[in-house]
Amino acid sequence: MRTLVLAAVIALALPAVHAAPATQDAAQHAQPPYLAAAINDPGRQADRADDARRKIAQVMAFAEVKPGDKVLELIPGSGYFTRVFSGVVGPKGHVYALWPNEYAAEAQSDVANLRKLTQQPHYANVSVLTQPAAKLDAPESVDVVFTSQNYHDYPDKFMGNVDPVVLDKQVFKVLKPGGVFVVIDHVAPAGSGMRDTDTLHRIDPAIVRKQAESVGFVFDGESDALRNAADPHDIKVFDKSIRGHTDQFMYRFRKPKG
Repeated sequence: MRTLVLAAVIALALPAVHAAPATQDAAQHAQPPYLAAAINDPGRQADRADDARRKIAQVMAFAEVKPGDKVLELIPGSGYFTRVFSGVVGPKGHVYALWPNEYAAEAQSDVANLRKLTQQPHYANVSVLTQPAAKLDAPESVDVVFTSQNYHDYPDKFMGNVDPVVLDKQVFKVLKPGGVFVVIDHVAPAGSGMRDTDTLHRIDPAIVRKQAESVGFVFDGESDALRNAADPHDIKVFDKSIRGHTDQFMYRFRKPKG
């Protein structure tokens, strides 16, 4: 048991290896100093208890975010990832935390708290955006578009039944050539497509890949860091037996340079 725990701790400190479509968790490089500094930032003390469970180091390394980057984060929730993105991109970069109007109406306290965060000098490189779910845009081209546990929300009624392909096209447009779109979400049963997005809050990874590739993205790899084989896939992600520990896929899509 101690050996397994030690291996898990070591894995958390290492980024996933960048490679073509293949699993990314055979990490071989030391954590970049800027990533370590962002994760250990005193400003995120309240978040630290969740870092091991949410595999923050591996997620950030997989997203390939670096100093000076421009990041568009879709539906940032409590700002858990926002604070790390802010620390990584630094004063020469920027983080655009985007709330679709439809989702913002359901998460008013989160939106208000994130706006307060941007008023702190420490997070001067973060801006909160609100816009219709079906009309994603950004003030400038960005290096990374990131969404965690929310891709499945777009086709649901409360979001206006946005076609994810439409979302993907808009993401493709705002990304710089060579930029990446990172999607993390709860796994639904294979072959289920979007059947469970509004009921179990899950989506079949295969349909996400198909949709993204249909608009021109190139599948650039996946990570098993958030996978959990014990998740039965047929219960709501809010069920107390699995909440916080769902089986999640993590895909990276790249916009071609040419």
